[in-house]
Amino acid sequence: MSNTEKEIKGVTLLGNQEVRYHYDYDPSVLERFENKHQGNDYFVKFNCPEFTSLCPITGQPDFATIYIAYVPNVYMVESKSLKLYLFSFRNHGDFHEDCMNIIMKDLIKLN
Repeated sequence: MSNTEKEIKGVTLLGNQEVRYHYDYDPSVLERFENKHQGNDYFVKFNCPEFTSLCPITGQPDFATIYIAYVPNVYMVESKSLKLYLFSFRNHGDFHEDCMNIIMKDLIKLN
């Protein structure tokens, strides 16, 4: 782990080669860190072109592309934890439209 990674409080997944993957919805994997540029208004964007959950009716994969954009305040979501969090929906039985609302609420709670 580099010195930069050690300096970011609350971030444990970045650079960790022994990450365990969660195969069902797990909001506890989300991590945040302090925004170093709180005086600036700027967009942070994250695209996930291969999001999947399971259709609660058929059990088939429900595919979506997710675009997350936000103006950070005090905290920012750590991107590796966000990727692991989105992956945790892979075996979650919900329509992707419902998952989007769950994701939005979890990210709001994280701030």
